[in-house]
Amino acid sequence: MSRVLILGASGYVGSHLVPRLVDAGHTVRAAGRRRETLEAREWEGVEIVEADALAPETLPGAFEGVDVVYYLVHSMASGSDFPERDRRAAGNASRAAEEAGVSRIIYLGGLQPRGAASTHLASRRETGDVLRAGAVAVTEVRAGIVVGPGSAAFEVIRDLVYHLPVMVTPRWVRSLTQPIALDDLIEYLVRLPASEPAGSHTYDVGGPEVVRYQDLLSRFARAVGRRLAIVPVSVLTPRLSSYWLDLVTAVPSSVARPLIDGLRHDLVVDPEADLHARIPIELRTYEQAVRDALEAERTARLPARWTEGSFAMRDNRADISFYSRGERVERTCDASPEAVWDVVSAIGGRSGWYYANWLWNLRGLLDRLVGGVGRRRGRRHPTDVRLGDALDFWRVAGVEPGRRLTLLAEMKLPGIAILEFEVTPNAPGARIVTSAHFHPAGAAGLLYWYALWPVHKRIFAGLTDAIVDRAGGSAGGS
Repeated sequence: MSRVLILGASGYVGSHLVPRLVDAGHTVRAAGRRRETLEAREWEGVEIVEADALAPETLPGAFEGVDVVYYLVHSMASGSDFPERDRRAAGNASRAAEEAGVSRIIYLGGLQPRGAASTHLASRRETGDVLRAGAVAVTEVRAGIVVGPGSAAFEVIRDLVYHLPVMVTPRWVRSLTQPIALDDLIEYLVRLPASEPAGSHTYDVGGPEVVRYQDLLSRFARAVGRRLAIVPVSVLTPRLSSYWLDLVTAVPSSVARPLIDGLRHDLVVDPEADLHARIPIELRTYEQAVRDALEAERTARLPARWTEGSFAMRDNRADISFYSRGERVERTCDASPEAVWDVVSAIGGRSGWYYANWLWNLRGLLDRLVGGVGRRRGRRHPTDVRLGDALDFWRVAGVEPGRRLTLLAEMKLPGIAILEFEVTPNAPGARIVTSAHFHPAGAAGLLYWYALWPVHKRIFAGLTDAIVDRAGGSAGGS
């Protein structure tokens, strides 16, 4: 078995690939920009390292002693300059692999259209070219739409079906695509190290069906028992469609826009490059892939803290968006981490919510009027907080004493809300990050978020400042 490094292990495919490689007997090292994000996955038998392909000084330790590197890095979420960042990252990784004596890089790219490609698809191709320009052999696996919980393309489909009973669709929904089940893609990736001949190779992967994107929407709707009317129009360009998607899906726009831009092309497997000819696995149909995706959510282990898309924290409801809308406030201060934590752990109950307490009281009153619990439960203890505690209209979903408190809303909402406080040392004082995550349920959930976003933005900033003030510190940050 090989010693493998997964660069980009915190991403969608990487987070599913890591445990499968362990099960296959490989020695696995998982690398990502933030160690705590990887640690939240709670993988067993996996070495975790912090590494950033855009910071070459972080790579030698991650690459040391490995035989195969899975390169799963992309910068789409970083903004419009992602092609240049992707080229730089690939060049850094290629050099690090050569210096470490790595025998092969396995790169997950994207299916390519005939003729000119979108910026996103062209960047996927260029990344492969940069990796191949190095001295290490490269296996590029090109995939289209991946059907599984958390896949951006799949989550766009889910949100559209659950949020819109009638859908006005642009021309790109009639483009051809060849979706592949997440489990099938992972199976290909796991088998590659043991089956790959010498030299560099490029393969296409897809499921057994070539379908139009609008058929994926209608077939998903049937699979989950929803009615969906599709009205085709010709005036919506991919760019206009991407702005429209911002309003009706919770998938981050920085990811959704490049994906939608690529859907104006037919993206199907080239028969001459089909990996299935070399690794003939049994491929799932689209309906089976959808059923497997929804079942995977239902059987996933409950995490110890919030992670994007956690099904248990989404109340085990497939209609609630995988991705969340959110607000993040960070402050540094000269108070000690212990002092800041003491304030965080005492929040709610008789202590109140430190900022605009009248608004929290009003929210509790409104919640009771519609049959919710309101603020009447208070808290079990004025300063001690434990997993499972009721805390006004929240429930403690996770607690790491001195470091992190995760609260799950139990008020009446058109969706699921999570509020998380994280306290870390920051010499000579502390850093506190307040994060609010809202997973909308249907169009009502999105409208709720948009309507209250200005209020939430001010409240969470004020709350964080008040925590610092009560801890006896002076704040800085954004």
